[in-house]
Amino acid sequence: MCGIVGAASHQNIVEVLVEGLRRLEYRGYDSCGFAVINGSDPKHSIERARTTARVSELAEQGKDFRGTLGIAHTRWATHGKPDTQNAHPHISNGLIAVVHNGIIENFAELKAELLEAGVSFASETDTEVAAHLIAREFDATGDLVEAFRKVVRRLHGAFTILVVHQDQPDVVLAARRNAPLVIGLGDGENFLGSDVAAFVEHTKRAIAVGQDEIVILRKDAVAIENFEGHQVQREEFLVDWDA
Repeated sequence: MCGIVGAASHQNIVEVLVEGLRRLEYRGYDSCGFAVINGSDPKHSIERARTTARVSELAEQGKDFRGTLGIAHTRWATHGKPDTQNAHPHISNGLIAVVHNGIIENFAELKAELLEAGVSFASETDTEVAAHLIAREFDATGDLVEAFRKVVRRLHGAFTILVVHQDQPDVVLAARRNAPLVIGLGDGENFLGSDVAAFVEHTKRAIAVGQDEIVILRKDAVAIENFEGHQVQREEFLVDWDA
């Protein structure tokens, strides 16, 4: 029951991510973290904060961070012990940050493939496998959506995955298979969450993401497609309770 939050906005979203994690604390966790990209920074650098303490400690650690795009996560350890090294987000090539709920059942096979290709790992998690696969496909295609689409089709199990790329500071990508994911539609900003509690303080307009679907989220636009790349239309609904 890990928690996931994502946001793309015209303003700093660090507090949005942290508050979203606070509202998902009821799910339980043994580590937490977030990564943001500052769209106003010419280098579009990724800043990451992680801890095995509470979300309040994460907020303190990242209080001086600034970013208009970001992803966040609370983790229950599955693959790898509950320590900072295994906490999400995981970063590949210094460019791609990934958070993930669920279990990638074929991660050992995929990790062996990456190790054979000379990829080094900084954690014991199945999530880092997805990060490196996406980075490798992006290097090959130059298209982040296509790279993401290729990778999620290879993954077995249950997962919600969010990814951001340092050189594409206007988009968060997300994929859902056998794990919950909801979109929040705001004004000049849009959100992702494991459930609507993650963003209900900011908007009550929501869309439930379907099985084997990818979300392309920007501050002023949201698109949904299936794993084959075909566009999908989903009905918007209103959340009838407040924060």
